[in-house]
Amino acid sequence: MSRLVAERDLEFLLYQVFGAEQLSQYPRYSDYDRESFAQILATAKGVAEDYFLPHFQQADAHEPQFDGSTVTTIAALKVAWQQFADTGLLSARQDYEHGGMQLPALVHMACNAYFMAANPASAAYPFLTSAAANVIRAFGSSAQQQLYLPAMLDGRFAGTMALTEPDVGSSLGDLTTKAIKHRDGNYRIKGQKMYISGGDQDLTENIVHLVLARIEGAPIGVKGISMFIVPKFRLHEDGSLAARNDVQLAGLLHKMGYRGTTSTVLSFGEQDDCHGYLVGEAGQGLSYMFKMMNEARIGVGLGAAMIGYRGYLESLAYAKDRPQGRAPTNKDPASKPLAIVEHADVKRMLLQQKTYVEGGLALCLLAARLVDDHEANHDEDAGILLDLLTPIVKSYPSYYGPKANDLAIQVLGGAGYIREYPVEQLYRDNRLNPIHEGTHGIQSLDLLGRKLWQHQGRGQKLLFQRMQATLQQAQQHSQLQPLCAQYGQSLQKFMHTVLTLGQTLQQGEVDKALANSAIFLDVMSQYVVGWLWLEMAQQALASSSADDPWLQGKLHAARYQIEWELPLAEAQLPQLQSFNDSWASMQRDWF
Repeated sequence: MSRLVAERDLEFLLYQVFGAEQLSQYPRYSDYDRESFAQILATAKGVAEDYFLPHFQQADAHEPQFDGSTVTTIAALKVAWQQFADTGLLSARQDYEHGGMQLPALVHMACNAYFMAANPASAAYPFLTSAAANVIRAFGSSAQQQLYLPAMLDGRFAGTMALTEPDVGSSLGDLTTKAIKHRDGNYRIKGQKMYISGGDQDLTENIVHLVLARIEGAPIGVKGISMFIVPKFRLHEDGSLAARNDVQLAGLLHKMGYRGTTSTVLSFGEQDDCHGYLVGEAGQGLSYMFKMMNEARIGVGLGAAMIGYRGYLESLAYAKDRPQGRAPTNKDPASKPLAIVEHADVKRMLLQQKTYVEGGLALCLLAARLVDDHEANHDEDAGILLDLLTPIVKSYPSYYGPKANDLAIQVLGGAGYIREYPVEQLYRDNRLNPIHEGTHGIQSLDLLGRKLWQHQGRGQKLLFQRMQATLQQAQQHSQLQPLCAQYGQSLQKFMHTVLTLGQTLQQGEVDKALANSAIFLDVMSQYVVGWLWLEMAQQALASSSADDPWLQGKLHAARYQIEWELPLAEAQLPQLQSFNDSWASMQRDWF
């Protein structure tokens, strides 16, 4: 079995749960069938296992180096980048007419799952490049598209997004990077950005930064933010490299994980000659960047799920092979020790991991299917539901993926925290994801403060309708009826909580309603993932024989989610409804 992802599980999610074959009914995907999907997935798996996985630990041990003028990365990373580009995966989601594959987002997400499990740090470079190319395709001028996209999609140029500043973190409305109109009609950019993943490297001949800046004279706040293409090297009209732009690497940052991805501080305009090219309309930069950020948020969720998934598979393999101890009732010291997978507490830790990571992967694939329904089938409701779920897709795997990795370390015991085994690195890599692309707290403010109420609450209505439909279908299976009853009763309590919070927001008590938003996000995530586990359980029952161990594993994971995780979430509903202010009322001088 692959140590990256259980392939039967991935195929089950793709074809039984999310109906990948049905996508060929959409004109955009009419050239595809299950066989062609399988071929593309096999290619992705092969590249991930042959070129990304082998240098997973090497990239961690040998971080990129900066000698004051040049960044150097390990040779294996360059080979992996080129292999990824040569297989066409950089342009997989692009139209045929632009040299792409027109691959469904659902299948593309499954391909990316292999890379995130194999080597998330190395995978960050192509994923950021694809996302930046999508922004230019969506909002750039035809001239900008012709100049930058061919080179970005064939691997000659890489892409980044540059938002964060040293004194301005997630509060982008306060950014200070300036854009000064020049007589040539373009702009000169001046400012500094930090935590820019892939901001410099030696993989590509050029790097295309998408930079948020404020045009001189623009209003303060988010309405004054514009987006600019700022290349490391400027280009001639034919696309060939021209002079070096005034973008300087001020230094590399050294992270606890994702060490193979350069994390940079970039200075723009130290010589007052940093050329920037406005993307779309002035003042619309943040809305444009949200296309990349939302794509990246779903990508972060996938990465967190898959890093957790790989840790689960590593600890499962170890637990099956490691003999230690005996059953509590066995008092014979001469008897053969059990494999630790037979001990109840190890089973608990493995089952928790399984539930977290398989549920997280399902959540990410659900988001991808909604992208397909929205973009390829012009389903407005799918877009509304995707918008609602995006904070959860980002945050649930980012919260529970590291918990799974922590459990994996515990399963391995002393072997878990030494570098000879991969699970300690997987934990370090995954611990970055709760912060990547907006923290848990920021996502929770977005969910409770905006997403639930957009479109007159249409998103939550669509979600609850889907949950109720799954309950009705799952109740037809006698094995699932107790779980359905427990989930259904608990869901009613959650819906009442949503109503209470909504009424408080409508009354203008915003600070009161949002003070516990982080808890609300975690609670709502548990209900969404519980729904998905019921859906997976009923689909597994419909497609498997009763004596299939794989089926029993799915049923037990669903049972664990509903009987253990959901009650923990439900227990917090009274505090949410009563607006408990334990921490909100804490004063700074009391700490």
